[in-house]
Amino acid sequence: MTSESPSLTDTDPTPAPPPGCPAHRLGPGGLHRLYGPDAEDLDDLYERLREQHGAVAPVLLHDDVPMWVVLGHAENQHLVRSPSLFTRDSRIWTPLVEGMVKPDHPLMPHIAWQPICSHAEGDEHERLRAAVTAAMVTIDHRTLRRHIGRHTQGLVNSFCERGRADLVSQFAEHLPMAVMCEILGMPEEYDDRMVQAARDALKGTETAIQSHAYVMDALSRLTTRRRARPEEDFTSHLITHPAGLSDDEVREHLRLVLFAAYEATANLLANALRMVLTEPGFRAQLSGGQMTVPEAIEQSLWDEPPFSTVLGYYAKQDTELGGQRIRKGDGLLFAPAPGNLDPRIRPDLSASMQGNRSHLAFGGGPHECPGQDIGRAIADVGVDALLIRLSDIQLDCPEEDLRWRSSIASRHLVSLPVRFEPKPQQDVNVMPGPVPVPPQRTGQPLPPPAGQPAAVESRPTAPRPVVPEPYPTAPAPAARPRGIWRRLLNWWRGE
Repeated sequence: MTSESPSLTDTDPTPAPPPGCPAHRLGPGGLHRLYGPDAEDLDDLYERLREQHGAVAPVLLHDDVPMWVVLGHAENQHLVRSPSLFTRDSRIWTPLVEGMVKPDHPLMPHIAWQPICSHAEGDEHERLRAAVTAAMVTIDHRTLRRHIGRHTQGLVNSFCERGRADLVSQFAEHLPMAVMCEILGMPEEYDDRMVQAARDALKGTETAIQSHAYVMDALSRLTTRRRARPEEDFTSHLITHPAGLSDDEVREHLRLVLFAAYEATANLLANALRMVLTEPGFRAQLSGGQMTVPEAIEQSLWDEPPFSTVLGYYAKQDTELGGQRIRKGDGLLFAPAPGNLDPRIRPDLSASMQGNRSHLAFGGGPHECPGQDIGRAIADVGVDALLIRLSDIQLDCPEEDLRWRSSIASRHLVSLPVRFEPKPQQDVNVMPGPVPVPPQRTGQPLPPPAGQPAAVESRPTAPRPVVPEPYPTAPAPAARPRGIWRRLLNWWRGE
């Protein structure tokens, strides 16, 4: 298509290909569908679309609703940074206005306009965003890291003695929820049921509505408690902000923060751990000190962003993007996954992106993710602490047996089975430490002095345990440990 291409909502007179033709599975107008059999491998489909159409390609959503998907890195940046041209308010989307998108459309929860900062514009966006941003700023990052470390220790304790685990269902899907419940001010709500409810609501299953209601009920109770008695947590600061959010606005923004942070960070953790376990060069760089865990997380954000695409942006006027003619009311998918692989900025995908944070994983412009540092911290501390505890961890299945559950929005690793030598539990309130290793014997024991009997052989005693450092609450006044442990302790404190 060229800049003179017709709008996505125009009628295409081209007849459908005959049955049996390879193109028969294409939708109206010969467009590819981002759902169904044609979308079993969306990564491959995006690359074919890039070859066929360039940086912006026409596609079809469920029920053959037309949409543009933005595949270029620069074009994605322009999309999110041009609020005068594109909005997140779906009420101007032509297919919605004309009734093509029914109320029961599978993507309606992502499409429908809501009174939240990520859908608002102008003064209303500034009012709501200011409250969310100000509440984020109040989060103490040393306290946050202690929460992450404590919950990581607890999760590893739950499986470390078995020698086997699934790092998706037993770790990556739990750690973000545990930490987010602490941040929001409802640690008592974190349990297996809350994790499963969030996963179910995000997957859009038959029970998604009930699961969503379960989570919203917890957020409603939290809002009522903090409205009556504010404390030092995110919810209280959101409620007491001068923007004056109503209870409905507070609940909706708590939902937004919880679901977005949970899904993104669960995917980020799973992706980063998979890279460590399956790519020898990646793990070697970590072990050898050429790459830090935070740098490894950034590489993962380039290669496998937590959200593949984000629904959606809508053209406020006729414009042009990536050589395509975009008409007022057209919808566009912001697409970090294919955008990060744009060959114009990454001609060699095997090349390290170390030190480069210009990926699209957290969006950009007025709606850039305000909680991205929380997601990074959960992944950084969680991955590092787990690798310290389970230094001999290995993948417990052939890499080709790993499976993903893919959708337009994300690519979620189903499971990540691992094995390791069983390890003892550790105190959740101290920094993680490796299992102590007995001192190596360097030779035969010395003979007893003359006139004394040889020592009676006795059962070997266990090596004296190494006591890990406690989580710091304030800078230590005494001399600090030297070498690698000093660097580790300083990093853990955020110094």
